[in-house]
Amino acid sequence: MSLMQTLVVPLLPDFPGLLGTSSDNASWLVTVTLLTSAVATPILSRLADMHGKRRMIVASLLALLAGSLLGAVSDSLAVLIVARTLQGFAPALIPIGISTMRDELPPEKIGGAVALMSATLGIGGAVGLPLSGVIYEAFGWQAVFWGSVVMSVVMLALVLTVVPESGVRTPGRFDWLGAVLMSIALTALLLGISKGGVWGWTSQWTLLSFTVAILVFALWAPWELRTGEPLVDLRTSTRRPVLLTNIASLLAGFAMFANLLVATQQLQIPTETGVGFGLGVTNAGLAMLPGGVLMIAMAPVSASITRRFGARITLVAGLSITGFGYVVRVLLDGSLVQLMLGVSIVSVGIAMSFAAMPVLIMQSVPISETAAANGLNTVVRSIGTSTCSATVAAVLTAGIVAGGAYPSEAALHSMSWLAAVAAFLGAGVGLLIPARIAPVLAARPAAPGERPPAARGDAVRRADVGTEVVVRGRVQRTDGKPARLAVVSVLDRSGRQADWARADNDGRWSVVLPGAGEYLVICAAEGWAARSELRQLSPETVSVLELDERLTVAGVVSRGGWPIEDALVVLTDASGESVGVTRTDEEGHYELGLPPLGRYVLTALDPQTGVAESEDVVISAQRRRFNLVLPELREPHGSDVATPTI
Repeated sequence: MSLMQTLVVPLLPDFPGLLGTSSDNASWLVTVTLLTSAVATPILSRLADMHGKRRMIVASLLALLAGSLLGAVSDSLAVLIVARTLQGFAPALIPIGISTMRDELPPEKIGGAVALMSATLGIGGAVGLPLSGVIYEAFGWQAVFWGSVVMSVVMLALVLTVVPESGVRTPGRFDWLGAVLMSIALTALLLGISKGGVWGWTSQWTLLSFTVAILVFALWAPWELRTGEPLVDLRTSTRRPVLLTNIASLLAGFAMFANLLVATQQLQIPTETGVGFGLGVTNAGLAMLPGGVLMIAMAPVSASITRRFGARITLVAGLSITGFGYVVRVLLDGSLVQLMLGVSIVSVGIAMSFAAMPVLIMQSVPISETAAANGLNTVVRSIGTSTCSATVAAVLTAGIVAGGAYPSEAALHSMSWLAAVAAFLGAGVGLLIPARIAPVLAARPAAPGERPPAARGDAVRRADVGTEVVVRGRVQRTDGKPARLAVVSVLDRSGRQADWARADNDGRWSVVLPGAGEYLVICAAEGWAARSELRQLSPETVSVLELDERLTVAGVVSRGGWPIEDALVVLTDASGESVGVTRTDEEGHYELGLPPLGRYVLTALDPQTGVAESEDVVISAQRRRFNLVLPELREPHGSDVATPTI
């Protein structure tokens, strides 16, 4: 996949002459792959969770194979753009592959495997530039695509032979409307970012792209919150660990791509400028190769740090090293060796941070959503790399020396400083991610013959390989109606969490468990008292959970110790809007449904005397009782009419 990102980059300067087109048109061979991957990755990732991960890996490879074949036999720009569009399905392999490893590998192998797969992104990008350049110079540009055909066939055969189909899947209704809306919004956003430098940042096409993206995202977000089975679960995505990890990923994507773009430019700028080293495309790619190799070498180191200290520390350390590497790049770039040293330090930091991100995501989302959540994380990183590409173009173009064709040293340093700031900001965001605390019972000695549980901060929640089962259930209220958006958490008898899930609009939920057996099931829904039970769970039965106690605001309205019947009780929010109205019964008792959490004003009015009383109250996620005592009637001075006192 990472080879596909850089496959045609060395060919771009020659494509206008080879295909009889303009440089702007030829740039679509890179842009269209970016747009396709941004759209296809979250869709295929969600389908992988629903219908099988190996199936979607095969689908991605078949699309890649078709695109490679089409590119190899094409001789026109239009056909080549279609070929590159099909190749854009390849990036979906990243989140689906990581999720597959979580399902199939033993716990102690997952951290290293995820780190290794993340590291291949670096070496693939580093190898792609010199490799495609060598093939192009020796055999012609079609040979680059034939090489991709060979790799696609080999990988397809290996996947079909070696990779088993995961049994962890949650079939349901696919969110087609959400997929269409997100596709339009992402395409418009990335189109504006990637082509803004060519069109002009204030041109009508750029502004139109950003406007469409904002408007469609404004339609998409409410739909995802309302639909029962969303393409992207925004409630899970906005949980603090997931949200902060995605923000750090965006900044890491920016920092990662700057390493490739700025260093490649500096390596190829002629030596006469006093800035560059005058290397050709192939040699420049070879100079970047040590950084890619270091990313592979760092995989076991990253996994070891994650096992010992947790993925959050790995992320923070990696981005801090990345920022330090860019500082070194600015201060030491007088020789090729010094530049390669800075590139290598940045590569080490990127390898560590990229290895930690999928682990942080998988620790914070339901097991049945790991592919979809990692798919969103991949898209966020793509937005970061696209933003970096546009920023590099703008900064280096603005820094071109007067009368020349190459950027100045100050422009290159400015871009390195921007990348350093992005890396350090990402490290700061990483520090805000909540640290994972292993349950107290997780440290107990293993019983004879029992396998010691993996530490919670290790890699990912995981049981023995091949024993996981998907258990489904339903949450309903006492009247039989579904309790939508209820949260179900399942723990084993030692207190370790096995999985959790959010019920859809029909109250349906599913979790992935180490095996059938007895589990503690905890269920909570807004407006209802939480319920917990020790239950026998298995994939053969549908477990029905019933919430029977509604959370309310209740109390008694009285005066002088005597209840007031038929008193009006009103609950108003901070803006003064009424959120609940009721009347007391013969014993002065009232009851209102629990509103959203926050500060409110509770008011009672005696219909007989007109006396009212208000009280500031704070509503929390529990049953609240507020007794209102109305004041005794008083004779106001100079009047025979009783005036109520508030």
